[in-house]
This record gives sequence, structure tokens and C-alpha cells, in this order.
Amino acid sequence: MKYLSVVEFAKKLELSERTVRNYCALGKLKGAFLTGKTWSIPEDAVIPQKGNKKVSKNILLNNLKEQKNMKLKGGIYHRTQIDLTYNSNKIEGSRLTHDQTRYIFETNTVGASKEILNVDDIIETSNHFRCIDFIIEKANAKLTESIIKELHFLLKSGTSDSGKDWFNVGEYKKMPNEVGGNETCTPSQVAQKMKELLTTYHTIKIKTIEDIIDFHYKFEIIHPFQDGNGRVGRLIIFKECLANNIVPFIIDEQLKLFYYRGLQEWNNVKEYLMDTCLTAQDNYKSVLDYFEIGYK
Repeated sequence: MKYLSVVEFAKKLELSERTVRNYCALGKLKGAFLTGKTWSIPEDAVIPQKGNKKVSKNILLNNLKEQKNMKLKGGIYHRTQIDLTYNSNKIEGSRLTHDQTRYIFETNTVGASKEILNVDDIIETSNHFRCIDFIIEKANAKLTESIIKELHFLLKSGTSDSGKDWFNVGEYKKMPNEVGGNETCTPSQVAQKMKELLTTYHTIKIKTIEDIIDFHYKFEIIHPFQDGNGRVGRLIIFKECLANNIVPFIIDEQLKLFYYRGLQEWNNVKEYLMDTCLTAQDNYKSVLDYFEIGYK
């Protein structure tokens, strides 16, 4: 019997070393044994899978799924949940800190605080974690109106907005709205515009990061929901990057103004938004490098 090291086995199956070590520690790799601090893994060992699902060639997606199912703390899934949730909510005005966001994710409770916390901020933070789980599971599914509406439903359920009949959680808006002082699509046109947007998007066989960003711009111009469009839009970006084996990205507080400018000027100077998103992508690549997760 030939045995492989953690490094060799991780490289063979395109997993992170952290994930392989956890499988060993949990006894999920049959025949693996520990000598001192070094694991020896049978060359033909099989990683645990649910059902008959095939392992994707997307190393990051594999790691996110595996660590989500393992409820692994301290890995890329854990880091992504906290960073994406905190920053996307922060852009939209949430007053929760990064530490408070982390505490909610790790303990499902709210730590004692001298300041007054907004209940909706807490609910939407918890809901956003569910949204990320949803896009990880649906990463390879074709983007549809149903998936987009489900994201909105998950994000806004249980909030004060959800108790308003006119708010229409999980469905397209009933009342006109604006974004950044600019007019958006009228409620009567939203369904048709969304169908057209998705149809056009799916004619692109091999999607690039620019195609995904262009979709994001057009989605935000339609602004299909009464509220939550920015967060749903950024969740779609993350999902579609995973679907197309493109390193995803997180727009943080430092990039917020550049992000807004890029959306405003997309039809005139595409480089503004492209450069902002590529900078955010480089930041996420640094995180992947830390966790020793390969990418193209």
C-alpha cells in the first residue's frame, strides 16, 4: 500500500491541506494514521461525499462546500462568511462592527454592548449568512429569477420590512424607487427587464469577470426589489464567479466610494468599476494564498 502525505493528497484531489488534515482528524479518510505529527494517507483513500455528487474542478468551491458541511472554524468558509457579510451590510448602512458580525456567526448570539443595536442589522446579518450558504450550494446552478428571488427572501425575512404588505419580500417591487438619486426601472417593467437581462447573459457561453460585472451594473439599474438590491447583487457576483471558476471578490469599506463611482460611470468609463473589482479580487487572492488554496 502506498501512502501519501497531507500535502501530496491535497494536491492530488485539489483540496486545501487544512481540509485534508481535518478529514484525517475526524476519521473520515479510511486507513489514514498519525505518526508523531505527520499523517499518512492511503493513496486510494476516498474523501467523504454526500450522495453521488462529483467533485468540482473549482478548488475554492470544493473547499467552501466541504468546510460548510464540516462546520469547520478558522478556514476560508468561516473567513468568507464574516468578511462578505460584514462588508456588504456595512455598505448599506449596518452599524454592526466586524467583531460583532463574527460573534453572531460563531455563537448565534449577540454579545453584550453598551451601544444600542438595530434589530434589523442583527437579523439581516444572520440572514446574510444563510444567503452565502445558499449561493455555495447553488453555485453551479444556472442563474434564474427563482434563485434571485430566493436570495431576496432569505435576506429580508423576519425584518421590519417583511411585515409591510407593500414591501413584497422575495418578489419584485410594487413601488418605484431610486438608487443614488437616479431613476430605476418602473415596477410594471421589472419582470420583463429581468427576463431580458438573464436571457442576454446566458447567451454568453464562457463568461468573464467583465461579463459578471456588466450583469451586476444592469441588475442594479433595474433595481428589481424594494430594498436589498445591492446585497443581492453582490451575492450574485460571488455566485457567478464561483460558477465560472473566477476568483470572487468582496467590496469592502475602503473601496465603497470607488465602487459607487464605477457603477455611476460604467457606460462611460468601464475601467473605474473594473479596476475597483480587480483590486477587491487581488485582496481575496491574498486570503486564498494564506489558506493555501490554489486558483487560476
